[in-house]
Amino acid sequence: MADKEELTRFGVSFPAPLIEQFDQYIIEQGYTNRSEAIRDLARRALLEPSGMHSEQFVAGTVVMVYDHHVSELPQLLMELQHRFHHDIISNMHVHLNHNQCLEVIVVRGKLNRLRMLHQQIQVQKGVLYAELSVTYADEKDTGMNGHHHD
Repeated sequence: MADKEELTRFGVSFPAPLIEQFDQYIIEQGYTNRSEAIRDLARRALLEPSGMHSEQFVAGTVVMVYDHHVSELPQLLMELQHRFHHDIISNMHVHLNHNQCLEVIVVRGKLNRLRMLHQQIQVQKGVLYAELSVTYADEKDTGMNGHHHD
């Protein structure tokens, strides 16, 4: 917590089997207590693209796995990325095996545009997996005119 935010206590009731599973999750993830785990789960739920306003300025990734042997798919994906070049910061391409490639596209922009990019990727024949993951970003400081950290 950055500036010692005020904490609010509240009670949560779990069925016994669920709390046992949750406690196991806490151990496996390395949390020291239930509160930390619940806070992280709440943050993650609030960042789900489906719960955000379509005009929200966000940053995140589109992760996809595709079969690069599917006719014209690599060219089509490249052309699609060129059409969204204002929203794409960077990308990384990895060859998983003889047939499959994994690509991570780092994006920043209005959520509705990033959803459109994601949707156009995931419907292509040969795309086996595509996921959009985003977080809030400050539109005022996009770093377009130089980049610095305090």
